[in-house]
Amino acid sequence: MNLARLDLNLVVALRALLEERNVTRAGQRVGLSQPAMSAALARLRRHFDDDLLARVGGHYELTALGQVLLDRTSTAYDVLERLFSSQADFDPATENREFRLMASDYAVAVFGTELARVVHEEAPGIRLRFTQTPPTVVEDTATLLSATEGLFMPHGVISDFPATDLYDDRWVFIVAQDHPSVDDRLTRRDLARLPWVTYQRTYDAPAVRQLGMLGVEPRVEVSVDSFQLLPLMIAGTRRIALIQARLARMLAPIAAVRVVEPPYEAVPLREAFWWHPVHTHDAAHIWLRETAARVGARLPRPDEE
Repeated sequence: MNLARLDLNLVVALRALLEERNVTRAGQRVGLSQPAMSAALARLRRHFDDDLLARVGGHYELTALGQVLLDRTSTAYDVLERLFSSQADFDPATENREFRLMASDYAVAVFGTELARVVHEEAPGIRLRFTQTPPTVVEDTATLLSATEGLFMPHGVISDFPATDLYDDRWVFIVAQDHPSVDDRLTRRDLARLPWVTYQRTYDAPAVRQLGMLGVEPRVEVSVDSFQLLPLMIAGTRRIALIQARLARMLAPIAAVRVVEPPYEAVPLREAFWWHPVHTHDAAHIWLRETAARVGARLPRPDEE
C-alpha cells in the first residue's frame, strides 16, 4: 500500500464514524458538515470495499470489518497524535501536558508515588495518569505501548522493546502475624501444604516458574487482581502469599502480616520502564524516562527500607 496516496484526515473521520455509528454526530464531533462526512464515509467504503456501517432498522451497526477497525483505528489515532506532538525541545518547568503510563498497583505504590512527587516539584504543569496494565500485555505489547508513554514492568515478562532499569526488588512470603505453624522461615513442605493467595496475572511469572522447577504446585485458595490486596487476604488466616519485599514492608503494619524468607534462593526482580520505539527520540519522553531512572536510582535497597 502506498501511504503517500492516503489522506490521513480519513483516520479522524473513520474513528468518529465507528465510535458514533452516526454520520451527523460523527461530523459534529470532528467539525465537518453532514455532506462532508457522508463523502468521507463513501471514500472509506471504497477503500475498504466494505460498508463499515450497515443500516439495521432505524440505526447503524458496525459490519464485521468495522468492528475489527474500531480498536485499530483508536490505536492508530493515538500513534499519530503522539507522532505529531513530538518535540525537539522540552522545558519541564513550563510545559503543560499529560503522560499516560501503564503499571501494576505494586509499581505505583513503591515507585509511582515518588515519581509523582518529583514531577510535581520539577514540572508543575505535567500530569501523570497511571492505568492498570491489562492482562493482554504479553500478547499485544506493541499495540498497548503505542497508545501510552510507557509501561512499568519487571524483566522476564516482555522483551524486544527499549527499556531503562529503575530499581531492584526481591520476592518474599507473607503470613499472618499469629500464624500457628510458621516461624521465621517457611519450609518447602509448607509451600505445598499451606493454602495460597496469588496475584492472578502474569507479572510474577518468573517467580511462579521457579516454584514449578522446584516441584512446588501452589494450592491456591484465593486469587486477586491487586498486589495490595494480598496482605488483607493473609491476615488472620493460615494462607501464604508471594509478594515483593518493598510492598510487603510497606503494607505489613496495616494488615497484621509478617514477612518471612523463602526456603530457596528466589529469582531477583528488576523493575524497568518500557516504551515503544516511536518515543525514543522525543525530547519530552527523554525527560520522562531520565527522570524515572533518576527516581529509581534514589530508592533505598529493599532490605534497607
